[in-house]
Amino acid sequence: MAASYAYVGAPTFIKAVQGRLADAGLVRADDAASADIVVTFCTTASALEDLYFGDDGLVSSAGPGTVLVDLSATTPNFAREINAVATVNDLVMVEAPLTVRSLVAEDAFARENLLGPVASESELSEEVRTLLEAIFGEVVEVGAPGRAQLMRSTHTLPLAANLASAIEAVALDDAAARSVGALDADQVPLFCTVSTDPVVRAVQQRRFAGDYTAEMLLAELSAALMAADDAEVILPGVEATMHLLELLAVIGGADMAPAALALVYRDEAAGAAAGLDWTRAEQAYGRGSDHDRDEDEDWSDYDDPDWADDSDYDDFDYTAN
Repeated sequence: MAASYAYVGAPTFIKAVQGRLADAGLVRADDAASADIVVTFCTTASALEDLYFGDDGLVSSAGPGTVLVDLSATTPNFAREINAVATVNDLVMVEAPLTVRSLVAEDAFARENLLGPVASESELSEEVRTLLEAIFGEVVEVGAPGRAQLMRSTHTLPLAANLASAIEAVALDDAAARSVGALDADQVPLFCTVSTDPVVRAVQQRRFAGDYTAEMLLAELSAALMAADDAEVILPGVEATMHLLELLAVIGGADMAPAALALVYRDEAAGAAAGLDWTRAEQAYGRGSDHDRDEDEDWSDYDDPDWADDSDYDDFDYTAN
């Protein structure tokens, strides 16, 4: 008898992969209670916590022996917590966070674009392995719970950094070219790392819609930052990219592809043409009383008279080696 699976999570994902699961011989069940395997994919930490630990959450409502396969991005610590509680409730937990090879692939959930780091305390059954191999182009077993989330973070962070830097390069090029002129066609190859970058191509082609969304990337970066906080590590680059993605989400771009981050650097008209609304940012962030002051106010209000006293440096020898 074919194994059955239920799915709870982002609808765009299951639409993209359910055909592959059917081809692999897996049958979709109507609800989690009747399925052999429950696949989950949440795009926020609160949704994931509610799904597993809320009223009628999976760890208490799923039948004994049910396999829970979670594709969500979370911290290694929370992944271990879910695994521990699932084990106590006679469930099998499989941590398999969805990891994309390219943030801007035209078919983001194509099998070849998905990497599956997998962590579990139990040996993977044939049915679970079949499900994972139908979803991911490559399945990598990485050991104990928490390690798959760590692998996802270390894979995604460089991609996110490149996304932001490539988009900023395009923004600078677009703005400066209006005054100094664009590069000639024979000059472009000199800057091949920019001109051939897939992020740059996605922005130039205006591929601002896609199944893998800014919200999904935001969830991954948020989990990485929380993991870094747990480990007492500071990741300023990730924080900066997160703030940009949060802004994109606030003005209406949460369900857009990560390449839509380029719209944050463009004028209001370009954003409006893509369906974004900058007034939402004004409403979300507001303007405090400090912002009502004259923008050209004298910085002397904040000066410390002892901060730059020349006499402090009278004895310093500027010629010394």
